[in-house]
Amino acid sequence: MSADLDPVESPEGTESPDSPGSPGSAEAPRPPLRFAYGKETWKEIAFLLSNLFTALAGFVYAVVSIALGAGLAVTVIGLPLLALGLGGARLIGRSERARARALLGARVAEPSPLPRPRGFFGWLWASLKDPVAWRTQLYGLIRLPWGIVTFTVALVSLFVLWPVLPFLARGLTNADRGMVRGLLSPSDELERRIAELESDRGVVVDTAAADLRRIERDLHDGAQARLVALAMGLGLAKEKLLEDPEAAAAMVDEAHGEVKLALQELRDLARGIHPAVLTDRGLGAALSSVSARCTVPVKVNVDLTERPAEAIEGIAYFTVSELLQNVSKHARARSASVDVWRADDRLLLQVRDDGAGGARLDGGTGLAGLAERLGAVDGLLVVDSPEGGPTVVTAELPWRSRPVA
Repeated sequence: MSADLDPVESPEGTESPDSPGSPGSAEAPRPPLRFAYGKETWKEIAFLLSNLFTALAGFVYAVVSIALGAGLAVTVIGLPLLALGLGGARLIGRSERARARALLGARVAEPSPLPRPRGFFGWLWASLKDPVAWRTQLYGLIRLPWGIVTFTVALVSLFVLWPVLPFLARGLTNADRGMVRGLLSPSDELERRIAELESDRGVVVDTAAADLRRIERDLHDGAQARLVALAMGLGLAKEKLLEDPEAAAAMVDEAHGEVKLALQELRDLARGIHPAVLTDRGLGAALSSVSARCTVPVKVNVDLTERPAEAIEGIAYFTVSELLQNVSKHARARSASVDVWRADDRLLLQVRDDGAGGARLDGGTGLAGLAERLGAVDGLLVVDSPEGGPTVVTAELPWRSRPVA
């Protein structure tokens, strides 16, 4: 009886009641099922396996389009066929960049569109000398051997060398990333510069449209409404002039006050468009004027031996004006300073305050929009604002000399 109760001395070939395999015991928890490789590894393997088919299609297209266009170049249709083939190569390059972006995470900028010159011969010449299309054709020609190698290695390793396949896939796809960036990216610094200018032009257009809407709103809701009320008041005063001179005089006196307010609103609006003091006396006097309206004492130091171009001077003025508005609204500062100086071919502005700090370009204080507007003219905005302060905002603008009258 005691032998039957002893779990240790159970007969040979039987399991003890406490053993993991016995029917009455709870099994140890097993790890959840999961793929052996991560998501990124499977994407890289998919890219390598698809290399053969995309490389074969790109190679056939490059050979056929170039051979057909060059072979028929002695005829009328040869060069147009070659130009059309190069245009199709741009589409292949776009699809390859999309495939690399989706499976490899390679962020390659899109080349700028082919310019559209006037006339057939302008289009033909622009297409034939398109560097983006020719590099895409080169990409298609050299990819076939590499596509065969990567397809074979990935397929065999998936069944034979699967423990080391993640490392092989990463090494092979790194070479693919290099080829995509080297041959399918924008051709040179000039092309990247064109893309930047196109983006900057959009910022300038949006900023100008916003400024026009603001001016229209201020005129409609402010000075225009006040002038309409003034005209109505003067009309009523005219009717009462003979009947009730005292009431008419009171209405004229009220209209006189409305005229003063309307003039002040128009003056503020004109200052917001372009202050007269900036035109007449330059940046130093204009910044002293705008700093006087700040809610904290501001020390202004402008060290310029000559005035910059009107456009740069205006941008500098409104940049400092907006930064001082941020000081008044958000900084909780006791004092601030503005420094302006020239360094070689750059105009530097620095606004410093001893406030609470914590200002960021994405903090909702308008700094992001200001940085975009400065970037549209090759400017730069740098914010250094640790928590607890102080805050130092440095703006950099290109220097352009004022033309001699």
